[in-house]
Amino acid sequence: MDHTESRDGTAGTDERTDDPQATPEPEPTPEPESAKKRPRPWVRRLRRTALVLALLLIVPLVAIETTLRINYMGDPADGTYTRNRDAMWLGHAWVDGRKKDADVTALAGRLKDTGVRDLYVHTGPLEHDGTLPKSVYPRARWFIDAVHRELPGVRVQAFLGDVLANGGPEGLELSDAETRAEVVRSAGQVLDTGYEGVHLDLEPLHSGDEDYLGLLDDLRKVTGSRDAQLSVAAHQIDPLPHLHSVAGFVADHPKWWSQKFFGQVARRVDQIAVMSYDTARLFESTYGGYVAQQTSLALEVTPPTTHLLMGLPFYYESNPSHWGHAETVAAAVRGARLGLSRTDPDRELFGLAPYIDFAATETNWKEFEEGWVR
Repeated sequence: MDHTESRDGTAGTDERTDDPQATPEPEPTPEPESAKKRPRPWVRRLRRTALVLALLLIVPLVAIETTLRINYMGDPADGTYTRNRDAMWLGHAWVDGRKKDADVTALAGRLKDTGVRDLYVHTGPLEHDGTLPKSVYPRARWFIDAVHRELPGVRVQAFLGDVLANGGPEGLELSDAETRAEVVRSAGQVLDTGYEGVHLDLEPLHSGDEDYLGLLDDLRKVTGSRDAQLSVAAHQIDPLPHLHSVAGFVADHPKWWSQKFFGQVARRVDQIAVMSYDTARLFESTYGGYVAQQTSLALEVTPPTTHLLMGLPFYYESNPSHWGHAETVAAAVRGARLGLSRTDPDRELFGLAPYIDFAATETNWKEFEEGWVR
């Protein structure tokens, strides 16, 4: 076998892999940019569509939130404080036997130096056929008498509510004439008990419901003949034109009424209380701006002879429809004052309505009294 001698004197083969003069292997030629793999056409179209949809959702949302934040700016006008025409929603415990004389005394102490002059005490719920068993409010007469004793001049109204059939498989059917007639009879029944008004809360109520308007006309005849109040809890008003139509298409529980329908309801009642909470606003400033907007929209279509009230969230929850850190009483009060200042600062038939007594915190009461009570 033939061998060659390596540089270090050891035997080696004829291969010259260590030879510095050996010719290197050529570098691979880069693939042209145009030859690189591109996304398929349908992938590109999907990406563009996703971008457009994101912009369509994000841009209006940012615009709305910015508008509401601006709407919360500025100072309320002097004198936009309580007109001593406020109201409050109360729970069912006041009429079913759970509350005692000491509880009424404590309630009176809490309300004495505020402007609350109407109490909406939960007396239902109505049965789905519109009837109201007397067994569900056995202590109503006791409560009415106790309030008159402890809080002279404060009215007690029967808060009657039910879920409507359009919100699920069961509920009160407003399109049924006999059901509406039973609701009217139930109203007369509570007035016979001694209540000084009927407060109706039917949800979810679609904007433009003619059967509801007809029911209010019939109820007004009953309350009017007895010199009693007819009041209702109202949905919020479209913050954008025709938003109630979009909500009604997407969900069975529309949050908004058209401003026109709100005005139609307001003209049929003595008091209308806007449920201006559960707004899904993320920030205290945008919630306050939303309440200011709602106040202005409501004032524009509520006749001066109808008492308008803006609801306050006297409770704390955190969920997609109600963020407790944002929906504060302080923001709601300031928002209502701003809306009042800009639209009708001298209006007398205006007030605020806390919801609800059994969930109220000391912070709720403090913010209400400091921001509104003078």
